[in-house]
Amino acid sequence: MSPRLFYRTLAFAEAVTWTLLILGLLMKYVWVPGEVGDLGVRVGGTIHGFVFLAYAMTAVLVGLNQRWSIGLIALGVVTAVVPYATIPFDLWADRTGRLNGEWRRTETDHPGDKTWIDRLLRWFLNHPVILIVLFVVALVVIFATLLLVGPPGGDR
Repeated sequence: MSPRLFYRTLAFAEAVTWTLLILGLLMKYVWVPGEVGDLGVRVGGTIHGFVFLAYAMTAVLVGLNQRWSIGLIALGVVTAVVPYATIPFDLWADRTGRLNGEWRRTETDHPGDKTWIDRLLRWFLNHPVILIVLFVVALVVIFATLLLVGPPGGDR
């Protein structure tokens, strides 16, 4: 899977889960107030939270691979906070060539390839099973920690 396809898949999934969360909120506050209405927010919010984190991690990984600036990586992550903003950011990044290319598995003459972060990135890209396992484990650990902390705004 190319960086472009990986990023675009998660950007789209993040937008879809916004729909689930918004439908859950409508269910809770408009259509079915009470205990039953909470279910929509719990399910939609859980799925959205998990995909939100996966998208943020993907934006960082792809951003590093594509040599985005720290500011652009941060902007990519922040777009997940605004409903559906990952879609226009994704379209812009694709249109401007920021998603072009393959995974950078070998060192080039580019000065950025000499940094420790690029060497580490190449090592993980050359060991994809380790990268995938670490990605999933980090995602699950962060998600589980956030579940233990509780939902934004507290449990009401």
